[in-house]
Amino acid sequence: MSASSIAIEPSSFREALGHYASGITVITSQIEGQPIGFTCQSFYSVSMSPPLVSFSVMCNSASYPGIRQAGRFLVNILSGEQAGISNQFARRGSDKWHGVDWQRSPLGNPIIAGSLHWLDCEIHAEHAAGDHLIVIGEVKALKLQEATAAQPLLYFKGEYRNLAACGVG
Repeated sequence: MSASSIAIEPSSFREALGHYASGITVITSQIEGQPIGFTCQSFYSVSMSPPLVSFSVMCNSASYPGIRQAGRFLVNILSGEQAGISNQFARRGSDKWHGVDWQRSPLGNPIIAGSLHWLDCEIHAEHAAGDHLIVIGEVKALKLQEATAAQPLLYFKGEYRNLAACGVG
């Protein structure tokens, strides 16, 4: 039996990928005056010139059709203090924006208060990939957190983590 014919168990695949630490973001946009957004763990840089970033979103996402219609999005890179924000934006069918302090970016996207950094993007490309879409955005504006002591919100092995707990920082 060749390796290519072995079926991969979804639970094993999820567990294996859970051993890859990642930062947590909230992807936001605004359509018809209403803010929209979702928690996203699969975010990464693509290109320096032009400045491109990417995220993956489930094909059945309730939030992404509005982001696609807007043609733009903002990546809120969450701080270690924002696990509650991550959980709030990960829920489906609830008022994700209840009690969330935010302001508009240069492109009109919601910037969540307290985020480490943000990247304001226009949709550059979209690619189907299994049960997800890979969305590439061109960065048009960004803001770096001025406080260097701020830590990112990390996710590893199914839990939120911080650099101090990992022995770093």
